[in-house]
Amino acid sequence: MDEIKLLERLKSELSEDRYLHSIGAMESAGDLAILNGVDVRRARIAALLHDCAKELSIEKMLIMAHRYKVAIDEVSMWETVLIHGPLGAKIAEHQYCVNDHEILDAIECHTTGKKNMTKLDKIIYISDYIEPYRDFEGVNELRRMAMEDLDAAVKFALDFTISDLLNTGRLIHPRTLEARNHMMILISMDKAISAQCLKTHSFAPFSVFITSA
Repeated sequence: MDEIKLLERLKSELSEDRYLHSIGAMESAGDLAILNGVDVRRARIAALLHDCAKELSIEKMLIMAHRYKVAIDEVSMWETVLIHGPLGAKIAEHQYCVNDHEILDAIECHTTGKKNMTKLDKIIYISDYIEPYRDFEGVNELRRMAMEDLDAAVKFALDFTISDLLNTGRLIHPRTLEARNHMMILISMDKAISAQCLKTHSFAPFSVFITSA
């Protein structure tokens, strides 16, 4: 299904607010895809469909999860808002005829994040946060960060989510913790490599001088 047909169908199936959110996420995802060398079409379609299951009732979600064999873990049974990610991937596949597994994977993990996210996964995760219709304290800083350093923005968003869940006494999905820890390790490794490269280059002229002598 092409983008125009998706827009027409989603407009008829989603509330106005959810539709505008999806359009905003699509635009943000497209921009981030260009910046990060990711296929723009994939990013825009994944963002358009990321919330296709968000407005279903809990009863309808559970019925459809059973139909499509979506496993619902213990945390998601209590935090039912998380179900719309994996269920949305199945709806995108079976009802919107999306057969691109990278798109489906990005939709599936956008609610919790996960360890070893691809660039597309990260783009959809963060676009859900920073799309133009979002308005919360710190969103402008997060938008700026996303345009400069995708990994740092994802880690910031994961930290923000975990802090909010702790402050409101809600459950934290294990995949969210795994995603945050993995991003911390990636960022720490990048910093260590950069520091080592800087150190190596700083000593390079001195090494040349000693060798020449």
